[in-house]
Amino acid sequence: MPRFNYVALDTRGNETKGSIEVNSQNEAIGRVKDMGLFPMKITEADKEEKAGAKKTKAKPAAKPKAAGKKGGINISIPGFGGKVKPKVLTTFTRQLATLVDAGLPLLRGLRVLEKQERNANLKKIIGELAISIEGGSTFSEALAQHPKVFNRLFINMVKAGELGGVLEVVLKRLAEFSEKAQKIKGKVKAALFYPVAVMIVAVGIMILLMCFVVPKFKDVFSGMGVKMPGFTLLVMGISDFIKNNILVTMGGLVVLVILFLLFIKTKFGRHLWDKFKLVMPAIGPVISKVAISRFARTLGTLVSSGVPILQALNIVKETAGNVIIANAVVKVHESVKEGETITAPLEGSGVFPPMVISMVDVGEQTGALPEMLMRIADDYDEQVDNAVAAMTSLLEPFMIIFLAVIVGSIVIAMFLPLIAMITNLSGEDSGGGGDK
Repeated sequence: MPRFNYVALDTRGNETKGSIEVNSQNEAIGRVKDMGLFPMKITEADKEEKAGAKKTKAKPAAKPKAAGKKGGINISIPGFGGKVKPKVLTTFTRQLATLVDAGLPLLRGLRVLEKQERNANLKKIIGELAISIEGGSTFSEALAQHPKVFNRLFINMVKAGELGGVLEVVLKRLAEFSEKAQKIKGKVKAALFYPVAVMIVAVGIMILLMCFVVPKFKDVFSGMGVKMPGFTLLVMGISDFIKNNILVTMGGLVVLVILFLLFIKTKFGRHLWDKFKLVMPAIGPVISKVAISRFARTLGTLVSSGVPILQALNIVKETAGNVIIANAVVKVHESVKEGETITAPLEGSGVFPPMVISMVDVGEQTGALPEMLMRIADDYDEQVDNAVAAMTSLLEPFMIIFLAVIVGSIVIAMFLPLIAMITNLSGEDSGGGGDK
């Protein structure tokens, strides 16, 4: 009877190694699961020993080759050319799920998608994935060689799908997860487009008025010898500074932006900024609901795909996108590791509403946590739509008022001397009429 070596995780997330004698690899997977472990890697002992023997006999002075090219030189620059847009990756995942579900072997499916792929980066990566699988690697191991494109969530879900024999199901879930995430992201971006556009227009109009219109009024007033009010002098002083120090002004704005970006990269700054984002007026409720939806959908998708809860929580922490949510997930991880529930640390974080905590509690007690998390995510996706609509309705009048105040203040400042001059002329005319 053949012997299989296994690497698995226990309920606390600790790695366990061992070997068992069974008839096949599928039987080995079932035996490891019966032991209360989550199998990560199972290989036949004889094949592993033969592979090790071949490695020891291999020539040590082999020249390094670029991945996927014979005799090539790797001249790629880190951080460039390796990224693939989420929308393109989602399409690839959906297509691969469809092909595998239709009964096409994984390797052949990758070759089909490689031929029809138009994105140069993804086409190259698909080719490298196929080469790795031909070389004996699993799909998850091949994906792990491209961490800039496939994150831990993607890799671990594929690994769980491979071990459970439900790769096509997991790929469908990944595609659905990514599609919903992109949909929510698109809605938030569309909602923020209007206020950002208004801000850009307001800044442009202010610069135009300050640099070209106000100086013209100043020349006219100085030629007429009009005594100008304090507010008009203030606006003209700002105009002179901006016009004469345009580079300094622009440089100052750039420095402020850079200092802000550096500040939010610090631990304290990031914590403060992420906390402010969750409570800021109008925009805060949208960000909060998006964060809760992402947390619930990510954790629910991972757990329902067979990823151990502790490992799933680590992935959720990395993909949370908000330090406050990530800290809450860390506390949940510690609680689960100690054998306690998820509910208490979620409640203590002060981020999750009572309804979410109650639903998670019910899910834990009934053993339907993944389903309950997905229900929370779907519910919060709908709430995001309402929150985006509310945010837009609040921001529109605010931005109009803001633009009116900026432009109106400059216009009023320029007309105050004219009003004073007209008033003086009217008074003189009245006085002259009395003398007659």
